[in-house]
Amino acid sequence: MDANSINLAPEAQHWVNQILIWLGFGTVVAVLVRSLLPGREPAGMISMILIGVVGTCVGPLVLSTIWRIEKFNPISPIGFFASFVCSFLFLLFYQVAMAMSKRRRLERD
Repeated sequence: MDANSINLAPEAQHWVNQILIWLGFGTVVAVLVRSLLPGREPAGMISMILIGVVGTCVGPLVLSTIWRIEKFNPISPIGFFASFVCSFLFLLFYQVAMAMSKRRRLERD
């Protein structure tokens, strides 16, 4: 059985495609956000990608909830902007929290 002979049900294929699209979109957002927020990333690239994916999910959700948009495509220019802003805020919060944690550890020692 080779990789080309694996057939998924149409619904399963749809979900696999959706997950891969969101991971890719989140990674692109994460790379762009990371380029605007300089500094050392304490947990590495995996955490940055996770922050990008979470921001990509939460940002458009918040935007569609605030504007009460029923049929909203998160993978659009407006969705990209919402994803970018949300990921930027998540990363900023993460960096501040890590800096405060490091400061507390240094004060205890």
